[in-house]
Amino acid sequence: MKFEIFYGWRVVAACFVIACFSWGLGLFGSSVYLQAVTAARGWSISEVSSAITTFLLISAAGQSALGRSIARHDALLLGTVCMCIGVACIGVVGRPWQLYPCFALLGIGWATLSTTGISATVAPWFERHQGRSITLAIMGASFGAILGVPALLYTVDRLGLREGLLAASAVAVLVLLPLIGVVLRYRGPEDLGIARDGGLLGAGGAPEFTKHIATPENRRRLLWSATVAFALTLLAQIGFIAHHVALAAQFLGNFGAGVLVSATGAVTLFGRLYLAKIVDSAPVRRLACQAMVAQLAALLAIGLFPSIPTVIVGSLIYGFAIGHVTTLSPIVIRREFGAKAFAEVYGTAATFIQFSSACGPAFIGYLHERLGGYPPVLLISSAVTALGCASLYFGAVRDR
Repeated sequence: MKFEIFYGWRVVAACFVIACFSWGLGLFGSSVYLQAVTAARGWSISEVSSAITTFLLISAAGQSALGRSIARHDALLLGTVCMCIGVACIGVVGRPWQLYPCFALLGIGWATLSTTGISATVAPWFERHQGRSITLAIMGASFGAILGVPALLYTVDRLGLREGLLAASAVAVLVLLPLIGVVLRYRGPEDLGIARDGGLLGAGGAPEFTKHIATPENRRRLLWSATVAFALTLLAQIGFIAHHVALAAQFLGNFGAGVLVSATGAVTLFGRLYLAKIVDSAPVRRLACQAMVAQLAALLAIGLFPSIPTVIVGSLIYGFAIGHVTTLSPIVIRREFGAKAFAEVYGTAATFIQFSSACGPAFIGYLHERLGGYPPVLLISSAVTALGCASLYFGAVRDR
């Protein structure tokens, strides 16, 4: 008897690889570019970091358009080309202003190849395993941090800035373009004459196994309660991640801070693995609220009782929930709005979530400067997270 794996899992595997490269060369790679460009060119950190901000803003601006186009155009191919050209050009520019178009291209690629693009690519293939499939695909982000960033650092160190980034771009092109062109050439299971999750496609089309609760009367409430919730929580989360080393170094020194950040990343991976196991059988809004409560508790503990034990334990608790918060935003929308509406609806939500996330590092930095330390900043961040949790919880539609 011949056993054949449902094609949707091949799509998940392809998106996992895409996530490794997009997070490794995109979000996490930005810290490598900041260090390498300032060291090689002698430009100031503020000049380079301003260009990196452009990358985040361009990415946020492209989310809504991406949501509408992902199912109709070869957006992933375009995003790969833009990302690789942007990365390659970062190593060859000769003036600080020339970094801006490079990071703008990188922003287009990141918008296309990150959470929105990957979720919209996976969503049409699954119903029963909608949460697990998206979680496993986005798990590539963790490997982009754990493996991709050290590999990028090693390549730049061995080959130099110009040759190192050219080599990284070439590898990404050689891996991603064939992968997207071959594995992702089908837009959904209907193209193969099958239903979601690998069932037989009947006359009525792909079956819906879960009850999608969005209606014309409640869709605005569902969309904006989730959007506000994840926008606020990720504002605090991205800010915490950006300042984690500086915060931890005050208690553990630079080496200890590096070890703690690495441990936090490893715990994030375990959090995503656990999420993949339970997400399809759990109420996803409640699951996201639990993760947000864990994060605000960790922030409160560090802010109220700043010490080595609370920084370590709080960081690890916060890290375990990072993958939940990052991954559950598309899963909540997918569960409540269904596969057909997902790409466009989540594209709208992701625009606001990405803009808010992009402000996180500056938000924490401004508060740190004004308040004179991290403890009061963490208390404010916990309050922001609490507001996000409240929006998600009270925005739910419950059976009466």
